[in-house]
Amino acid sequence: MQNLEQILTDAQREFAACSNLVDLEQAKARFLGKSGALTDLLKGLGKLSAEERPAAGAAINVVKQGVEQALQEKRDAILAAEQAQKLASETLDVTLPARGKSQGGLHPVTLTLQRIEELFHSIGFEVAEGPEIETDFYNFTALNIPEDHPARAMHDTFYVDEQHVLRTHTSPVQVHYMQNRQPPLRIIAPGRVYRVDSDATHSPMFHQVEGLWVDEQVSFANLKGVVQDFLQRFFERDDLEVRFRPSFFPFTEPSAEMDMSWNGGWLEIGGCGMVHPNVLGHVGIDAEKYRGFAFGLGVERLAMLRYGVNDLRLFFDNDLRFLKQFS
Repeated sequence: MQNLEQILTDAQREFAACSNLVDLEQAKARFLGKSGALTDLLKGLGKLSAEERPAAGAAINVVKQGVEQALQEKRDAILAAEQAQKLASETLDVTLPARGKSQGGLHPVTLTLQRIEELFHSIGFEVAEGPEIETDFYNFTALNIPEDHPARAMHDTFYVDEQHVLRTHTSPVQVHYMQNRQPPLRIIAPGRVYRVDSDATHSPMFHQVEGLWVDEQVSFANLKGVVQDFLQRFFERDDLEVRFRPSFFPFTEPSAEMDMSWNGGWLEIGGCGMVHPNVLGHVGIDAEKYRGFAFGLGVERLAMLRYGVNDLRLFFDNDLRFLKQFS
């Protein structure tokens, strides 16, 4: 009991000498730890008589409170010093000029759509738009797609309800346009379309641009000339060639797949054909007097080829490291 005042003095001195929390915790253990000086005294209370025990316990608690107060004061002082040092190291000079705002840019798909529209507008094509939710009639029936065609299957098409779908192509825009106007007609229909597909080269939502020209003397030669002229100007390559391969689409007859020369070979770029007489009949255009051609191109594929992108998903991941390259 005679050492209580000395224990308090020693604790205050050792705590004051600590410069960080680690040293402080070690010093604390020497007085308040399992084997600390005050802990040993508290354990020894049981050896005292019943008359001595209350006074001794009270004296030990007074010293313990003094040690704990000294410990807390030193802990607060160390934390305050660390915070002050941190604030000093992170001080900002508010008089310095701020960083300039970075300039945003258009998405590569938007840039591609703008270029497509400008090129076709320069040769007399108008831009037509339509709803992305279409009726079964406009998306399929009016385009001569039979009831049992695979394109109508659930595994290819997103159905909103029994009569409405997310459009699988922008061809319905052509039907709407032809219903309200008479030839001659020259339009392109760019926009978002939807199909049940997703991988490195396919997306459930993507962009198409479809073209339509209806007039009295329209021919397959006109179709090839328009497509080749567009592709040469889009890719800025006068040596680019286009070839047609026989194919089948319900809304065109005859139909063809379009290939363009690319890196020493041929690359499929879209589909095309002469508008089927049944399609003209659905919109009240005399198929005996007028003929037309239609074609469809994938906007993302054009963008991938123009900008050297090898994964379609990059266009939709919103990774700023990718998008900043086009700002």
